[in-house]
Amino acid sequence: MIRKTALTIGFALLAGCTQGTPKPDSTELELDTLLRTAVESRQAPAVVAMVATKEGIVYEGAVGLPMDAIFAIASMTKPVTSVAIMQLAEAGKVQLDEPAHTYVSELRAVQVLEGGVSRPPKSPPTVRHLLTHTSGFAYEFLNREIAGQVRSGKLASAFADTDEFLRAPLVFDPGVQWEYGISTDWLGRLVETVTGKSLDAYFRSNIFDPLGMTDTFFNVPGDKEGRVAPRYGRQPDGSLVAMPREPLRPAKFFSGGGGLYSTAADYLRFARALLAGGELDGRRILSAETVAVMARNQIRELTLPPITTLDPQFVAADIVLPGGLDAFGLGFALNRKPQGETQGRRRGPVGQRQGDVAGRHQRRLCGQAAGVGARGGHHVVGGRIQHFLLDRSREGRVRCAAGADVALWESGADEAGRGL
Repeated sequence: MIRKTALTIGFALLAGCTQGTPKPDSTELELDTLLRTAVESRQAPAVVAMVATKEGIVYEGAVGLPMDAIFAIASMTKPVTSVAIMQLAEAGKVQLDEPAHTYVSELRAVQVLEGGVSRPPKSPPTVRHLLTHTSGFAYEFLNREIAGQVRSGKLASAFADTDEFLRAPLVFDPGVQWEYGISTDWLGRLVETVTGKSLDAYFRSNIFDPLGMTDTFFNVPGDKEGRVAPRYGRQPDGSLVAMPREPLRPAKFFSGGGGLYSTAADYLRFARALLAGGELDGRRILSAETVAVMARNQIRELTLPPITTLDPQFVAADIVLPGGLDAFGLGFALNRKPQGETQGRRRGPVGQRQGDVAGRHQRRLCGQAAGVGARGGHHVVGGRIQHFLLDRSREGRVRCAAGADVALWESGADEAGRGL
């Protein structure tokens, strides 16, 4: 389920390897200016940003919000769910190339909707298909077939406070193309079925507690609700208007595709664990080998098509996935192009200077990229349709990603094999 709201302010993260430690007096000043300018020019209502290397946090700053503000992180939930699936794969409880209905019986009845007519799929979606968004599942705000089903009342909306949207049909046979959709919500259901725990409980005991993520929840505790970032609505003229604050409602469904709340500091701990090959501060959540496999292309010759929105208030009409993405791993998109061949999103929320700043620090902060999502209308600083983005040059050297709103991390994986 996606809790559709108006625009929520975003946060930005950078985490990566260093080739020389950044100088605080220059890098911090530029980042402070970048964030302040974005807010003062009303390109973003407020921003929280952090930068980290393998050694720890080297920058943190906020404009218009406290550093510990809690955000509805929407699709940034997906990498967490993908890590949970890979933990089960490591434990031998899940096989990636098994039909997903092996673990979630409801998927046995899934049909393909083609031209308004339903038929059985040529092959059942596997766990790997769900991890790579090649299952055939789609989102109503990106796919006309599913949008039509929702409008006609034949299918529940993914924005409703229910899991009924999981009854959605496939829109193509598994494995034949890539489309962003509700696959990761099915992975969340799979985690619950296999472990006998709620997704909330599994995340807490196997990811959040080990990594010290004390401010990440499906349901924000009452004593922390005051820290939740406000929501903003995008007006026809592009301006942002603060929406009335409403009490948070307890989640009826733990959405593996978009239900979490978190802080910049907490999510950076998650990103740093992946940067370090699955471990942070002596606590391991995945093996280095598994993280490397997640970073390999899993969709072979398939490509990631441009994002075409059916709901410009939820996803910007002119969005361009940053970094020239050309492949997909197990839970996140991959960019294998050299730095000079990549491009960022159109009309970025912090303007052209975000690329300039990143470019000037290529010798200081480098790695492979991961984005951070913000819930709501037009995506703002870190808000994007895609989540983890790996930036690998074809020569195998680590390249830097342009943009102040990417988290950078390094993986030693080659892109040849599928691994697990």
